[in-house]
Amino acid sequence: MTLFHLLSDGPRPVAPFSHATEADGWVFLTGQMPTDPAAPDAALPEGIVAQTRRVMDNLGIVLEGIGLSWSDVLQCRCYLTDFERDYPAFNETYAGYFPAARRPARTTIGVTALAVGALVEIDCLARRPERPHRPEAER
Repeated sequence: MTLFHLLSDGPRPVAPFSHATEADGWVFLTGQMPTDPAAPDAALPEGIVAQTRRVMDNLGIVLEGIGLSWSDVLQCRCYLTDFERDYPAFNETYAGYFPAARRPARTTIGVTALAVGALVEIDCLARRPERPHRPEAER
């Protein structure tokens, strides 16, 4: 069964998509923008650090909304509009969301533009934890 997650209190999508889709325990989180879920039409935060935090916080809202956490994230794809300028500060901010021993695989790509004039967008692949198998007698 495939699930399409669109959270009523999640970040407002900037295009026609779900916040996440899920099949067989694999969860694909749509790339998030640095928009404020409480004020989606407000100006974006200034600078790569503030925008990266907002994007990561938005992804965290989606993860929590579907019963997952950062520890379930296996891969992130990151997009930066000014790669050379923003890469070091982006890395430092991004790293704060994961323990050093539990960082997901990652690809970071420089792009010419992103929706809503954002400096950064990040999408994720997560895996829903499997429930431990219990013998029939213990159920």
